[in-house]
Amino acid sequence: MKVEVRDVELKDAGTDLAVVGLPEDGELPAGLAEAPGAEAAKGGFKKLSLLRPDGFPPVLVVGLGDRDDLDLERVRVAAAVAAKEAGRLEARSIAWAMPDGIDSELAADPLVTGSILAAYRFDRFKSGDGDDSPRLESLVLLAPAEFAQIVEGARVAAEAQNRARDLQHTPANVATPAFLAERAQEIAAGSDALSVEVFGRAELEAMGMGGLVAVGQGSAEEPKLIVLRYAGGSGSKLAFVGKGVTFDTGGISLKPGAGMQEMKMDMSGGAAVLEVTAAIAELGLPLDLIALVPTTENMPSGTAIKPGDIITQYNGKTVEVNNTDAEGRLILADALAYAVEQGAERIVDIATLTGAVEIALGSTYAGLIANDDTLAEEVTEAGEVTGELVWRLPLHPEYKELMKGTVADLSNLGKKRKAGTITAASFLEEFVGETPWAHLDIAGSAWDIGREYVGNEANGFGVRLLLELARHHSS
Repeated sequence: MKVEVRDVELKDAGTDLAVVGLPEDGELPAGLAEAPGAEAAKGGFKKLSLLRPDGFPPVLVVGLGDRDDLDLERVRVAAAVAAKEAGRLEARSIAWAMPDGIDSELAADPLVTGSILAAYRFDRFKSGDGDDSPRLESLVLLAPAEFAQIVEGARVAAEAQNRARDLQHTPANVATPAFLAERAQEIAAGSDALSVEVFGRAELEAMGMGGLVAVGQGSAEEPKLIVLRYAGGSGSKLAFVGKGVTFDTGGISLKPGAGMQEMKMDMSGGAAVLEVTAAIAELGLPLDLIALVPTTENMPSGTAIKPGDIITQYNGKTVEVNNTDAEGRLILADALAYAVEQGAERIVDIATLTGAVEIALGSTYAGLIANDDTLAEEVTEAGEVTGELVWRLPLHPEYKELMKGTVADLSNLGKKRKAGTITAASFLEEFVGETPWAHLDIAGSAWDIGREYVGNEANGFGVRLLLELARHHSS
């Protein structure tokens, strides 16, 4: 979507539709109060009114609710409501007047974000012209010229999130590990600050990445470790690790068939890591980053890993694979150990890891578990800024006891049906040593979140959060 800033009056916006936000105790701008229908315009949150004043483009009034409740999330939602209504009105371009009741500089980012995310469509696989209804193509913020940098940053972030949504939606017969590797190579080709390595099955075996090799051995698709390196600055090196299981049947520990089609999105963490890396490079953030995506299918077959098998992970620890559907932690463990070896000084992994997190937190919050209070606070604050909320869960030595193996160092599944999200993270902690590390379990948040700007489908959760965290570490 084209996004720009124009320092002009509402009547001179030059778009198909103008949009005004109205708090419950607010008043319409000059020139609109006398328009036909203005008396019916309400400030209740998400209420819509369409005015056709003389000398103006059509004006959509969006209720912002109680002024005391107006925050960044409400602005995002209001922008999304306006973008959807613009679609119904067949408007290809809209202009937003900066809303009253919140600092305009703060409002600029969520206005852009909510508009771009709400205008998203995925129709790549529809025959013919697909949905050929008019699309919102252009957004103008009526604001001072100095807002342009904020607006551009918001555009880059939202477009990156939409690209991650594309990857999530793409079916597993297309979005294979090789497909993700090709996307990583495209990203690297777009910036001189980026380089990429892709390790295949033979290399992974030689490296000793027993987790990734084991999970991938049941599939005809070759497992891969994707490594993107961004050299944008100096100082500490940040690492992002994203789970990239492009289809998860559960393996020999087969999942129930109902809803299994959603398991094409078990690579949502990997999608977020790929596209946030592209956004970081596009914005030229001054930091160093290593982005890792261990990617594979998890399939049942005559060559698949079996319950009870023992594997050796990249850092030399042995694991009893007591449930082949607890595969994400096996591939993440190798990647985390590799990130530590590569000199990462802070690590954040993001993964659709456990169904238990959805039971605990629903879709509103992602689970956060960390071995470092400072990093946990930074991740939490980043999520509060972007609306990608996280809730910290505890670590404790007793959870580690549940993950000890009987005839190996570790088990990939807890001995008891307790604290599934935390025990999974406790397993991962075994592979980061003393390096500050935070784990985001997004199994409840990567889709079906239900917010106005992303709906109930794939939502690219984590892209903007990780970008905000990268901004923090580059300041």
